[in-house]
Amino acid sequence: MAPVTPGIEFNGVWKKFRRGEVHDSLRDLIPALARRVTGRVRSAEELERDEFWAVRDVSFRIEPGQTLGVIGNNGAGKSTILKILTRILRPSRGSYVVRGRIGALIEVAAGFHPDLTGRENIFLQGAIMGMGQAATRAKLDQIIAFSEIEQFIDTPVKRYSSGMNARLGFSIAAHLDPDVLIIDEVLAVGDYTFQRKAFGRIRDLSRSGMPVVVVSHQLDRIAELCTEAILLSQGAMTCRGTPTDVIGAYVRGGSGGGHVQSDDSPVTIHSVELLDGHEVRSGDTVYFRITGSILRGISRHVEPVGIIVRSAQSGDVVYCTGTSVFDFEFTPGDFSIDVEMQMNVQPGIYLADIGAWNRADEKQLLAGPSLNMRVSEGRTFLGPTNLNATMSLRQAMQPAESVAP
Repeated sequence: MAPVTPGIEFNGVWKKFRRGEVHDSLRDLIPALARRVTGRVRSAEELERDEFWAVRDVSFRIEPGQTLGVIGNNGAGKSTILKILTRILRPSRGSYVVRGRIGALIEVAAGFHPDLTGRENIFLQGAIMGMGQAATRAKLDQIIAFSEIEQFIDTPVKRYSSGMNARLGFSIAAHLDPDVLIIDEVLAVGDYTFQRKAFGRIRDLSRSGMPVVVVSHQLDRIAELCTEAILLSQGAMTCRGTPTDVIGAYVRGGSGGGHVQSDDSPVTIHSVELLDGHEVRSGDTVYFRITGSILRGISRHVEPVGIIVRSAQSGDVVYCTGTSVFDFEFTPGDFSIDVEMQMNVQPGIYLADIGAWNRADEKQLLAGPSLNMRVSEGRTFLGPTNLNATMSLRQAMQPAESVAP
């Protein structure tokens, strides 16, 4: 069987920028000329004054039908990578390959001519993508209908709201027969209903075999859409894996490199295993098992097995518990703990961190494995947690107004 050719390859890519000035100035040129005269040559990693690496040695491959999520803080290098993929920027070092026609939405109204109407901009984008007028015209009705801006399609786009621009831009990118789809955070400006519609379209394109790249701060959307994810920090890729694992590393501020145990920890955790799948509905119960070993006697100040549940979207802690709450008495040796936890929380991705703490000085003795759980829509409630309130209504009957004969 022949190997599958990836739709996108990123091989050791670096990209540097200069702070402040777009063009080199004379004062920057003189030191460079002096180095040539003296024979001093900069190493590949050395930077000139005011230069910085926006992307540092990033590599990945995306096979047909895969969707890659890219997450990280602002300034991590996400948009720079997308601009390299869409050929807006060239890498300083390394190489990349994007096979086929690119459908991209990386900035609101990017590529639109403000004085042209929505309809005219559809043909403009088709021409930019290398499509003839006949091919674009064949897709015109689909694009307009999907964007849901039929009433304004013959209005200049300079009068469009950011949401209307995002609708039209996505509809064009997703319908003009691209071979690769690249989507940045711009969909966040759209309303919820259109976002759901757009995500459905992205899933359909991915299932058809199209490689897709998605950048978003909406971590639950990354988990929903993507088959793989990478985490960027200061231009470097610090974690790669399943979306839930990478999201977990991002929320915890780490690199996903496994658990850490201090020398004075009296416990070690071997495994944390979900017993009924990674997805439940809001209000349902999750079941998981923790296995480990007690290495020596445990002082009363130590929480040997604690659980901290936090939202992957916000990083906020939503629940904490531990074995001390249940008055467990541990003795040295192996143990297994079965946990039942009712997920009375809003839909989203949640991380359960397992560890050991010294309550006296709040020192973490063990950062163990974590669970990543997806909660889908279930019971409806307002606020972050469901307290299962009930209401009953009683109303006094109002006397009927007397009517004069």
